Amino acid sequence: QIAAGEVVNRPESVAKELIENSIDSDATEITLIVKDSGKSLIQVIDNGSGMTEEDAILSFRRHSTSKISSINDLERISTLGFRGEALASICSISQIEMKTRLQSEDVGSYIKIEGDEVQQVSKTSCDLGTSISVRNIFYNTPARRNFLKSDNTEFRHIYETFVKLAISNPDI
Repeated sequence: QIAAGEVVNRPESVAKELIENSIDSDATEITLIVKDSGKSLIQVIDNGSGMTEEDAILSFRRHSTSKISSINDLERISTLGFRGEALASICSISQIEMKTRLQSEDVGSYIKIEGDEVQQVSKTSCDLGTSISVRNIFYNTPARRNFLKSDNTEFRHIYETFVKLAISNPDI
């Protein structure tokens, strides 16, 4: 009924998806860190609801979502995304580290993925919410990296998206 997934065109699309996931998690604070116009690092840190280790691992799988339990849920979607719909696409072209913790838990989960392959899953000390670091976008597809524009252009795209999301969510 639904084919989840996104195509990552540029660093801005990664930042947008991660920030939207944070908004959907009921975060009241979201921090965005960008290095080399997003080519080396895009990190989004939120104080949202966090995820269980099982949900965090599943969020990187293709066609996975925690927002739909039945076909009828497709008619009642009230979020920006289906937490996880784009993560599979993002992890296929980058190196990702996620730390996430639920309020009800004393410790969180750490997940490291590189080019679709889970490298490590462990328990970790971390703040409530989720922190996702996306490094070396297009490291395994250098031809796609060559299509990126100048650093100023790529950063401007990220900045404009950030501003739009911030203005439309003044309570965050």
